[in-house]
Amino acid sequence: MALAVGRRNPPWRHRSWIFPRDPDFQTKATCVLDLYHRRWKGKQARQTRLRHLCGRKDLDPSAYPQTSHHPARPQAGDAGRARVRPRGALAYLAAWDVHQAKVHGRCELTTGIEPFGRLVEQVMTVEPYASARRVFWVVDNGSSHRDQAFLDRLQGRWRNLRLIHLPIHACWLNQVEIYFSVVQRKVLTPNDFADLAEVEQRLLAFQAHYEQIATPFEWKFTRTDLDRLPARITDHTLRSAA
Repeated sequence: MALAVGRRNPPWRHRSWIFPRDPDFQTKATCVLDLYHRRWKGKQARQTRLRHLCGRKDLDPSAYPQTSHHPARPQAGDAGRARVRPRGALAYLAAWDVHQAKVHGRCELTTGIEPFGRLVEQVMTVEPYASARRVFWVVDNGSSHRDQAFLDRLQGRWRNLRLIHLPIHACWLNQVEIYFSVVQRKVLTPNDFADLAEVEQRLLAFQAHYEQIATPFEWKFTRTDLDRLPARITDHTLRSAA
């Protein structure tokens, strides 16, 4: 199994082009794409022996959702989005099983090493992950995924756990981004709630509902597309300069 874990910074109302800056971009990205197609170290892995999830930490507590005890009133220029008075925030952590379309999520009051560790324990103590030969966690480069002492303890406790880091600025390779975009549209828009308990109830209720109707994402970006990416970037640079 593989889980992709990362932090999302939604580029609302912005258009941008992020050039791969990671010197190992090709190698790291190829590893993730291979896992999406059940390949590990160049070999096809048996479904019963390898479990692949995309998991990730999202919804930074300093961001949304915010809560208000007053009705939200859209303001001019907000394009219909509600403005709310901040009264707290909640962190929603989740792991997405790439091949089984299952969601494992929890709500915390903050993000960081300890909440991430609790998400890992929530997943790794249940089947089929507990007995899988390997469980791959595809993670971003956030602070809770970089502390080497913590990562060593994590992989020491769960012998079948493998952490796979995404390249820098490559959250678009993370399938769980798709799930969180659905959560943003279906649950958190508009982000006006009576209290944090209502936020948590709505998030977990939607999670349970989504798992009943979800199917694996049809991931179309392949290693062939990845090999063509440098040429596309060069072409984009030349056209921009012109």
